[in-house]
Amino acid sequence: MTIASLFTPSIITITVSVVLIAITRVFYILCQSGKPLYPSKSPKPLSTLIVLGSGGHTAEMINVLNVLLLKDRFCPRFYVAAGTDNMSLQKAHLLEENVFNLNEGPQVVLCNGPGTCVPLCVIAFLFKVVGVRWSSVFYVESIARVRKLSLSGLLLYKLRIADQFFVQWPQLQRKYPRAHYVGCLM
Repeated sequence: MTIASLFTPSIITITVSVVLIAITRVFYILCQSGKPLYPSKSPKPLSTLIVLGSGGHTAEMINVLNVLLLKDRFCPRFYVAAGTDNMSLQKAHLLEENVFNLNEGPQVVLCNGPGTCVPLCVIAFLFKVVGVRWSSVFYVESIARVRKLSLSGLLLYKLRIADQFFVQWPQLQRKYPRAHYVGCLM
């Protein structure tokens, strides 16, 4: 058996086909990023995964959630925090009467900058690529980021993993045109 016999035309054809399908799927997902989840006039509630960071990230996310709690659009809400961060989950318990366990994948991943959010957002993106679950990633950049994005924000923006990207300073929106300026959320 020679090396040339291992690469028969059928194996090469199958490999090329799989690669082309994967590339097409990634481009499709990138084209769909940033579009509304459900463009209908009566939006349905969306199950939402909220990524809590330690310290200031949790405080900012709680402020964002105080706005969202007025609407029933993002419910049920599920919370994720680092294993060493008990304070953030306690704040989530104070904010909501029920903090649920996540039994199925969320429709929205909401995060605001802790490094722990990047792997979860990448997983949500990969689930879209393989067709397991379509979860939109909403990223809110920290109010502390005035001139440039955080590393987490920069990764999610440049790699187009975040479907909706929100900034709290107008100069950031001018610098990063796909971002949406929402004003101060604190």
